[in-house]
Amino acid sequence: MTKRSNQLSVEQKHALYESSVQSTTADIEFINKEFMRIRGREAHILREDFGGTGKLACEWTAQSSEHKAFAVDLDPEPISYGRQTHFQQLSKEDQTRMKYIEANVLDSHDFKSDIIVAFNFSYFIFKKRNELLDYFKMVREGLSEEGLFFVDLFGGTECRQELLEETEHEGFSYYWDCDKYNPITSECLYKIHFKKDGVMYHDVFTYDWRFWGLQEIRDIMIDAGFSDTVAYWEGDDEDGSGDGEFYVSDNEENCESWVTYIVGIP
Repeated sequence: MTKRSNQLSVEQKHALYESSVQSTTADIEFINKEFMRIRGREAHILREDFGGTGKLACEWTAQSSEHKAFAVDLDPEPISYGRQTHFQQLSKEDQTRMKYIEANVLDSHDFKSDIIVAFNFSYFIFKKRNELLDYFKMVREGLSEEGLFFVDLFGGTECRQELLEETEHEGFSYYWDCDKYNPITSECLYKIHFKKDGVMYHDVFTYDWRFWGLQEIRDIMIDAGFSDTVAYWEGDDEDGSGDGEFYVSDNEENCESWVTYIVGIP
């Protein structure tokens, strides 16, 4: 029997997404490590664009009494879920340093951040170069003098092929579905499905994106006013899979699938 995505509750779908897609602890470890390497000090203020439930922003805030975060998103649904879950898990004092902002990432703000992140490939929503350039310009304006901009990116020979990949997790399966790819415009349609307790939930999340290349992203960052960019690559474990350790690189062999980071330096 097949059930549609609207038969998963809001709580269920966001919990499944976070369990299968997000790695906020690893992201924060990488941010802290690279900010210290590049700037020689700790970062304290973070803005999570396309923040959704604000899981990363809440976890960032909980690091110490000096850490502060903002989660920016247009959609009230994940914000509401995040407030009820991640925000409520913070101490009362930590809650004073964490703020959800229901707004467009293209809006300006009255604060500067040490770190701005756009993770989970969310900026792929901008399909035209001038739109992505405008967003990167707004990010540049929102950074402190020694701030850094972090994005993640995926690619590889399989990323533009119409295919369905299944990953098993404890208690459920996650499906990443490349439903369509237009080689002329680089427009793509990706979907996430889940299977839980023998029931398939289709189209729980759908992404109508443009697929951007790594060097394209770096070039647009420079055009937006960043002085430099850093590209990273992930090391391999004994099985040839990613080992979770990322290093600076400008020359790598392509593979079937990869996920990495790019940092924009003002």
